[in-house]
Amino acid sequence: MASENVQVSNELNFDELVLGAKGPVLVDFTATWCGPCKLQAAILEQMAEGALGAAVVKVDTDECPELAARYGVRGMPTLVIFHGGKETGRRLGLTREAGVRALVSTCVGAEAQAVAAR
Repeated sequence: MASENVQVSNELNFDELVLGAKGPVLVDFTATWCGPCKLQAAILEQMAEGALGAAVVKVDTDECPELAARYGVRGMPTLVIFHGGKETGRRLGLTREAGVRALVSTCVGAEAQAVAAR
């Protein structure tokens, strides 16, 4: 499920959408055959409509196996948060809203600490 709030990425645009983003990006590594992934997509879609604090990008691991291998994704769904082109956190398995918010806030909190330290 992709919408105006959740972008779809592949090998051609991943570096631009995720690694080149100015703010945090939450990447949902998913597969169409994965039942829990469908639930995860619905949770992320709903959260992306509000103030999540990160852009949401979806990567289909069957269509983009090189990206899955590049980031060591072996199970789905896998959520990976990136900031400044680097992975800053990860969750494996179906993650409810509170877990997603905790993952994003860890990244946003680390960014705030880095700015305060300057």
